[in-house]
Amino acid sequence: MSQFDYIIIGAGSAGCVMAARLSEDGRYSVLLLEAGGSDLSPWIRVPVGYGMTFRHPKFNWMYEMEPDASMDGRRGYCPRGKVLGGSSSINAMVYMRGHPGDFNDWARMGNTGWSYDDVLPYFRKSEDHENGASAYHGAGGPLHVSGIRGVTHKICDNFLAGCDELGIPRTSDFNGAQMEGAGTWDFTLRKGWRVSAATAFLRPAMGRSNLTVRLHAHVSKIIIRDREARGVEYLHRGRHKIAEARREVILCAGAINSPKILLLSGVGDARTLEQHGINVVLDQPRVGQGLQDHVAVSYYYRCTERTLNNDLSPFSGKVKAALHWAWNRGGPLGRSVNQAGAFVRTREELERPNLHIYFNPLTYTANDAKPKRLTNADPFSAFLISFNTCRPTSRGAVTIRSADPLAAPVIQAAFLSTPEDIADVYEGGRFLRRLAATGPLRKITDHEYLPGPQVTADAAILADFRQRAGTVYHSSCTLQMGPDPTTAVVDPQLRVHGIARLCVVDASVFPTVTSGNTNAPVIMMAEKTADLLRNR
Repeated sequence: MSQFDYIIIGAGSAGCVMAARLSEDGRYSVLLLEAGGSDLSPWIRVPVGYGMTFRHPKFNWMYEMEPDASMDGRRGYCPRGKVLGGSSSINAMVYMRGHPGDFNDWARMGNTGWSYDDVLPYFRKSEDHENGASAYHGAGGPLHVSGIRGVTHKICDNFLAGCDELGIPRTSDFNGAQMEGAGTWDFTLRKGWRVSAATAFLRPAMGRSNLTVRLHAHVSKIIIRDREARGVEYLHRGRHKIAEARREVILCAGAINSPKILLLSGVGDARTLEQHGINVVLDQPRVGQGLQDHVAVSYYYRCTERTLNNDLSPFSGKVKAALHWAWNRGGPLGRSVNQAGAFVRTREELERPNLHIYFNPLTYTANDAKPKRLTNADPFSAFLISFNTCRPTSRGAVTIRSADPLAAPVIQAAFLSTPEDIADVYEGGRFLRRLAATGPLRKITDHEYLPGPQVTADAAILADFRQRAGTVYHSSCTLQMGPDPTTAVVDPQLRVHGIARLCVVDASVFPTVTSGNTNAPVIMMAEKTADLLRNR
């Protein structure tokens, strides 16, 4: 048996930050356990390589959801990073913090210390923004953030001009003073390379003598005695091992795997645990409950101008793009294909945006229904526009299939289970049609080929959404934070209610999903929690 001050489960966005911060002053010994392997792969380091990791079992848990009655009984796909860096190593690299009101909502729910003013310093602490320090951005932090203004595909200008025609304001910084509006995204990119939590935080720390990183270490349970976390049991390359924590166990396995590990450890709904023959350590019915995600649908348009399809669909184009990237880290391989978008209010009475809009000068609709990789762009010029509701109210759940730690969890989404979310589907479909009808976009559009002009009535828009929409991989809220143990799993300091020396740090503890991408908020949360732990 080995002993460490801190044991961190999961080397994803939060786990990498926690390991780097808790080991940086040399006072504490830290063990970081990751079920996946190394991130030293060109498919991870080259930005557009995430198309290859989308369904790659070496890097991805590749979970499937249960049939969802609200989505015509379809099974949603739930990719999660199974590699050093976690999902930050396989995501689309968009750096989006969310609306300030998201965090103020958390504070109003009783989560003291999590208002926007409380968390902004930690966003800034982690950041090394290409434009330098400001009231909203940091410089010199581990995580490099850069924009793509000036190098976006030229038809992104048509999208932005179309937003102008609808009266949507321009914003130069979705993470600054004005989130609402249209603009181009910031990314965790540096000189044509992906910046993950592993490359930014963990790898610079891996030479420290007080930090131990074990890959291919699959945690089977947290050892809890007398309502206190004492260590972990895990499988390492086929061998059963135990590690003991002198101070705390920190669960950073993500919104899908963190509740699974708690349940396997005897913390969860007593009936579920007994059903699977697991000893009940703490009857906590909220474990795994409250799953939220953003669910988007794309509308596809044949284009009269060249798009990235023309550059990346033919083999010769792929070779040219690869040579361009190899020569100067430029071209389409050196940045994300998610380039422009908007946050909009579809009703004037709303206080903040209710829809997240995406614009991509690339489409994949010619692929099979379940492609192994997102590697082949459509062989014709096209673009897509997508939408999802910013703050969904539907909630699902995550539970276990059995007591086998290697079995995949049960993910029940229930994506369209509230009238509010259905209303946003109607409004999203109408909004995309108004946007596509603007002069700048009509100028470059031949026709809409999916879902097609016949889908116009609200009932048809909803039916199409149920048939085609899918998650954008922002799973969260399955171990919610709150002061009341009857409604929350962790307290505002992210300590598990009822279990000493055990905390959870990842998107599972979000009380509500943030209005945009979730990677940046998770990194912020880990920065803040590392300070909380060191001050205990």
